[in-house]
Amino acid sequence: MCGLLAACSSGSGPAPTPMGHTYISTGVQGTPIPGGGPLTLSFQDGRVSADSGCNSGSGPVTFDGSVLRVSRMATTMMACVGDKSGADGWQTALLQSAPKWSLSGSTLTLTGHDVTVTLRDKRVLHPDLPLTGTAWVVTTLLRQEGQVRSQALDAARPTLTIAADGQVSGSAGCNRMTGTAEISGSNVTFHLGTTRMMCAPDVMQVEQQVLEALTGATEATVDSDTLTIRNRANDTGLILRSE
Repeated sequence: MCGLLAACSSGSGPAPTPMGHTYISTGVQGTPIPGGGPLTLSFQDGRVSADSGCNSGSGPVTFDGSVLRVSRMATTMMACVGDKSGADGWQTALLQSAPKWSLSGSTLTLTGHDVTVTLRDKRVLHPDLPLTGTAWVVTTLLRQEGQVRSQALDAARPTLTIAADGQVSGSAGCNRMTGTAEISGSNVTFHLGTTRMMCAPDVMQVEQQVLEALTGATEATVDSDTLTIRNRANDTGLILRSE
């Protein structure tokens, strides 16, 4: 009897879900992503963050059997031009259609009403880049009120490069940055200075926020081709992508 009971209770535990991983679309069957995408989905702490080339959206997510359920998605409010202007609607329609999901190794498949999207784990497609020696571009500002993306940020295109010896170079958006970074694991302390040019007010506002995030002690983490910097003192930060 004990042997039979042991055999009956020898299951392998709950099936894996995408939680804790980021996936990037590699193929779309059906309605294509306006602007070409790709669709990026990040699953963390019971939430999903989505980006299809225009605004970012996030909301609670559950895996209800084979159905992915997303509700109350909040999005950034950047105006996108051309074909990308339709990316937000495509993304919302897919995620809020209760799509079927399946996970096979590093491949996630979502099937909605009129589209099937194949995504691969970001760590498989793009292994973590080194913090130093990589040229990074700021794509998102992290503020106390949430993530901020704007046309002014895209136009200013702030950059950051930390050399192996800790020397820092780049642009805060208008002015050139130079200085040093003390690196201890994920702890990075910046000591920066800039040139003194004046640019358009919206660019100067972006620059002020970039420099605020890069003042003093920060935590820097790399996920594939994305660097996230969080300032412990003022609760700001940056999301950067490799050039």
